[in-house]
Amino acid sequence: MGTLIKNATIINEGLSFKGSLLITNDRISKILDSSDEDYAVKLSAIEDSADPLSVIDAEGMLLLPGVIDDQVHFREPGATHKGDIASESAAAALGGVTSYMDMPNNNPPACTIDAIEQKYAIASQCSPANYSFYLGASNENIGEILKLDPKTNCGVKLFMGSSTGNMLVDNEQALESIFRSAPTLIATHCEDETSIREALARAKEKYGENIPIAEHPHIRTREACIKSTAKAIEMALKSGAQLHILHTSTADEVEMVLEARKKNPNISFEVCVHYLWFCDEDYPKYGTHIKCNPAIKRRSDMEALRSAVAQGLPGAVATDHAPHLLTEKDGSYTQAPSGLPTIQHSLRMMLQLSKQGVFPIGMVPQMMSHAPAETFRIAERGYIREGYFADLVLVEESKSRNATPAYKCGWTPIREEELDFGVAHTFVNGIQVVKDYKLTGANAGRRLTFDR
Repeated sequence: MGTLIKNATIINEGLSFKGSLLITNDRISKILDSSDEDYAVKLSAIEDSADPLSVIDAEGMLLLPGVIDDQVHFREPGATHKGDIASESAAAALGGVTSYMDMPNNNPPACTIDAIEQKYAIASQCSPANYSFYLGASNENIGEILKLDPKTNCGVKLFMGSSTGNMLVDNEQALESIFRSAPTLIATHCEDETSIREALARAKEKYGENIPIAEHPHIRTREACIKSTAKAIEMALKSGAQLHILHTSTADEVEMVLEARKKNPNISFEVCVHYLWFCDEDYPKYGTHIKCNPAIKRRSDMEALRSAVAQGLPGAVATDHAPHLLTEKDGSYTQAPSGLPTIQHSLRMMLQLSKQGVFPIGMVPQMMSHAPAETFRIAERGYIREGYFADLVLVEESKSRNATPAYKCGWTPIREEELDFGVAHTFVNGIQVVKDYKLTGANAGRRLTFDR
């Protein structure tokens, strides 16, 4: 049985056109442009076909390639009271995210092939979206890294600054070995740990245990990010490694990556939606609810990151989706964990920013689908193309939707009244996993593969 999506506005590869699309099995088998002379004839032939056909009239809707989120924390194993692969992948699908890459800072950390294979096994049983799992780097596991299959695994996660879960790699010899030998992309968390510890000590001396949340970007500073990113870039230039700098939060880092790409085009960076949505002026309103690592920084950094997206940054826009219980987030500055749950809202946030004129609407699929597909060399996904997997999302400008977040933690700092778009339908591998804003119950996700 196939599915015909007709009369949609298709946004893909820099184009916007009215048309229809046919899904056959797990693939996009036909794309029709309504401006073509024979459009009506071809559409009629599909509708009159003897093959069983499900039809969605998408008049007034946008048809986009499914979002590929290259950085999520689904908390399984070790913190499943906050989120798990089943709950957070469901939220992903409801947000139009059809593929995700999950981080290794679990309990215990996923620093062995066996550990990530256990996560793959769980996802195969419960995930409506496609999946891949990073292998965590440590000071001692170069042997595990060398065993990583680049065709079936997204990459190595390297913490050059500690965050949730202590996986800091601070041994120079280990760092050099990882950059020299990793068979996949290296994704880095870049913050200079010494700088952060010194700034935190100064803040505690000044404020005691009552550190104001507004001090967060003065503790996890711009300089800490810039210093660590410079080190990662230096090592990538020296080794020739493929480097992907995660959650870039400053204007300086953008310029550093663009300059470094002149020598090594395999250096890229990611921007998270919360750095495009919030700045340090929002701390009084949102408090610890927007505490994350790296910190949300000043307005000029937000504007620079928005400009980078408008120009088509080399890398991706993702979420760093990181659920914590609201009771935890409501704690004091030193007690509240860092991280925001946003994967169900990220596509809608990007469309909202586009509507506000921050960047053209064509940059939404470019940054959330095309660019991550190219950066990670994901096989046959990330575009609306005939022959590609049918990972698709239909969005409409509508307030009539289920506004309850599906995150297991039950909350998000993103306010529904600020979003004008809703994800009506999501397809993964040709199977409808979201219909009329609700999950269908289909676990259609597959392990991502890579053309490496």
